[in-house]
Amino acid sequence: MSHRDDSVETIQRELTAFARRARATAARMHPELSLVSFTLLAHLEDQRGCRATDLAAHYLLDKSTVSRQVSALERLGFVERRVDPDDHRVQVLHLTDEGAEMLANVTASRRVAFHERLADWDEADLDRFASYLLRYNAAQEAVE
Repeated sequence: MSHRDDSVETIQRELTAFARRARATAARMHPELSLVSFTLLAHLEDQRGCRATDLAAHYLLDKSTVSRQVSALERLGFVERRVDPDDHRVQVLHLTDEGAEMLANVTASRRVAFHERLADWDEADLDRFASYLLRYNAAQEAVE
């Protein structure tokens, strides 16, 4: 195996570990919500609402998966459906005040955790890491 192959293997293993920790952290912050749920809530906040089909398309998820997640978020009182003023046949998902507050609390907790985890990194390392993550995600978006 080449040095490049070893590096790619390490990256894959470490990103998998990162994803597992993210799922576990999401479960600790709100046991009834998955990491997907938090992601959907953040997207609804960023977009100031959108349709469930837009969520499915954006995250390349099956519509039934989004439907289940949205139903759970509605039951918890974090999301509500509103009729689109431009097209009364369409329902747009929006965060409720409770959903926005919960998301803000989770975001603040995650930010603290990242600051703690990266506390001993110098500015140059942080800048490189941030630019590598941006580059990695941009490459993925280019493929999609």
